[in-house]
Order: sequence, then structure tokens, then C-alpha cells
Amino acid sequence: MLKTTTLPHTIHSQNFDKKLLKNNHFLLLNKCSFLINFLCMGVHIFSKFMYNSTPKQATQENTMTAKHNPQDFENPPINWVPAVFLISTPLLALILVPWYLWTHDTSPALWIAFSLFMAWTGLSITAGYHRLFAHKSYEAHPVVKYFLLIGATLAVQSSAFDWCSGHRVHHRRVDDEYDDPYSARRGFWFSHMQWMLKKYPSGQYDYKNIPDLKKDKVLVHQHEHYGLWVLLTNVIILSAVGLIIGDMLGAFIIVGLLRMVLTHHFTFFINSLCHMFGTRPYTDENTARDNPILAIFTWGEGYHNYHHYFQYDYRNGVKWWQYDPTKWLIAGLSKIGLAKELKTVDDLTIKHAEVTMQFKRAEARIAGGDLSLDDRLMLFKDKISAEYDAFTNTVEEWHALKTKSMELKRTEFANRLHEADEYLKEQFAQVEQKIRDHSERVEQAFMQLKGKTVKG
Repeated sequence: MLKTTTLPHTIHSQNFDKKLLKNNHFLLLNKCSFLINFLCMGVHIFSKFMYNSTPKQATQENTMTAKHNPQDFENPPINWVPAVFLISTPLLALILVPWYLWTHDTSPALWIAFSLFMAWTGLSITAGYHRLFAHKSYEAHPVVKYFLLIGATLAVQSSAFDWCSGHRVHHRRVDDEYDDPYSARRGFWFSHMQWMLKKYPSGQYDYKNIPDLKKDKVLVHQHEHYGLWVLLTNVIILSAVGLIIGDMLGAFIIVGLLRMVLTHHFTFFINSLCHMFGTRPYTDENTARDNPILAIFTWGEGYHNYHHYFQYDYRNGVKWWQYDPTKWLIAGLSKIGLAKELKTVDDLTIKHAEVTMQFKRAEARIAGGDLSLDDRLMLFKDKISAEYDAFTNTVEEWHALKTKSMELKRTEFANRLHEADEYLKEQFAQVEQKIRDHSERVEQAFMQLKGKTVKG
């Protein structure tokens, strides 16, 4: 998985006098001014053109065609501004970060600020742009909503309109080679960055798929004046950090540039690596994978297979032990009244998906040809088939029970409602245990087959 590359300390002469640099305030001020102006100008220009957006597009109904022609992807024009920005900022970080670390003493306050801004901007993308705006998996208090919006703007990953419109298309057209904006089937480089570097037809977003967001005047303003939003957040907030910690240059290089580059690529890893490496415990109908290592770098987004199957669940790491700080943040906010209407998938539905995948893997292993179809394997195949039939009956029982639950809640009087609920809870628990038993028996069958194969 991702390892942080150690930056080479090459741009410095051995006889450089650190004390002279520190005492030369005029020289330092000039360097700060040049760097700040350069970064702000680049961010401002990039933010205006990154996704071919203009202020007029905020209210236009740009209709995306149902299917794009393969020939439209053969030689699309270069999208120069995002191409230059996304390539130059990592190169600048590789040059300026080592230079700064070599020529300046860093303070704990600088690294605390860097860590806080990594968390703020990263969680603003995952809890804000992704789970709140794109999927509506929970409702947030306006204070939380706009705090996340500012953090997402500071991350420089386009407006909420562009980000969410493209993401909804991604879920609707996932893995389609020509209609998924960042289709994994076009390779790592395309899904990671190339989709932003050229003007592909799939990157022309359809704002008809975000009618809910267009009702929010603040989001409309952010989209129409996105360049200004990015400029103000990056200049004002980073300048304030520089004044507080007493290190303006460090604030812009470490808290600004380095943090932005890392946040960019951690987000890009979700589109690329999370569709390449990991497990598929819930569905194999798309390339999305669960990857606990990637979850560490992506604030819990690494459990991508679950997310693509249950996209409206506010959790990505659905197990209590899975690392998903975005889930913990949202749940924590709900405890203090700053988030509500958290959408979840019930445990029985999740278990149903898991067991269904176990049966599919069992069939694939039987049909794989790794083992000869002798009597033991035929018996094993019959056992799996019988277990699957029993599992299907259990699922049908579960659906009938859910229907009965709805009918009882509509017809029972208030004084009998509690009694009906308790009765249904017991039945649900029994069905849930049956599904767990099916899962365990499938695993036991595989273990027995392995043992017999080794002995044979």
C-alpha cells in the first residue's frame, strides 16, 4: 500500500548559514510574498477551470448523453489548466518541502496545524462532499454543513456541484468504460488522474442529477464563485495559521501545499486503488474492493465494496472494529444533536449479501478446475447446493417476516403494539441466526474438503 516517500534533501549547500537566513527578514518576506502570490494565482486559475466549469454552468441543464462513442476517447484535447496544476503541485512539493525542512527549523505547532488541516480537509471531502452532499446519507446541522463545505473548498477538489454530480454518475455508470467519469476498467492512471487531464466526454457533468443541491443557495454561490471561495479560504485561513504559529512560510508550504497534494492523491486512491486491490465480500458486480490499509489513508473510504453495494449507508466500515473515522465523526455528531437521520442498512440485509457472495465463491471454486471432480467433490457440490436452497428459503422467510412486520404495525392497536414488536424481534433473531448458521456451514464444508484433499 501507500508509503510516504522520504523527500530528498538536495537543494542546499553545506556552508549555508541558517542564522543569516533567519535574521534577514526582508529576504524572507519577499520569498513569502512570491510563494503566496504564486500559489494563490495557481489555485485560483485551477479552481475555475479544473472541471471545465464556468459560473453560467451553475444553472444550466447540461444533459449527458446515455452513451458515449469510443472514438470520442481516442484523442481528446488536453485540459491544460488542471493538467498543469495537478502535475506541477506535486513537483513543487518535492522541491519546496525538502528545501524548507533543510533550511528552517520546524516547530511542533507547525506539525499540529498540518495534522489538523489534513483531518479537516480530508473529513470535509468524505463526510461533506461524499456522504452528506453526494449520497444524502445523513442530515447535518448548518454549522457542521458549512464547516465541512469550507474544509472541502480548502482541499481544492472542485465545487460541490461538480464533485457530487460526477460522483453520482460514477455510481450510476460504475465500471462503464466510456460513461463512468473515472472508470477503473480504463486502468490505474486513467481512474487516478488522467480523467481530469483531458477533456473526455464522460467528464461533462449533468447537473440534472443534483436537483437537491441546487436548492441550497450557499452551494449555488460556492459553485458560481468557486475561484473566489478557494482563493479566500487558502489565503485567509493559511495566513491566519501562519500568524498564529509565527511561521508564514511553513504555513503555506507544509499546511498549504504539502497538505493539499497529499489530500488530492489520498482521494484519488479511492477511484484507482480501491477498485484494484482488496476483497469483495458483498458484491462482485463491480470492481470496488474493501481494503483496510487504504481505509487508513482515506478516512474510512477504503471499505469501497460495501459502499458501492450500500451507497446510502452513512458507514463505509460497517463492522464496529473497521477503521472509519468518517463514520465515527458522523455518529458522534448525532449524539450531540449536530447530525440526524443517519441512514443504515439492517444487519440481516448485510448478512444476506455476505452469505450470497460466499455461495458464489463456493460455486466458482468448484467450477475452477483446480480439483478433479471425484466423488468427494461431487458430494461437496451437492452439499453446497442443498445449503444454498436452505439459505434461499431462509431469505424468503425473512422477506415474509418483514411484510408481516409492516402489516402488524398498520393494524395492531397501540396497547398491543409493544407485544407485536417483541414477537417480531424474536422471529427476526431466529432468522438472523439461521443465516449465520448457513455461513458457518459453508466455511466448515470448505475446511472438510481441504482436509480430505490433503489426506487423499
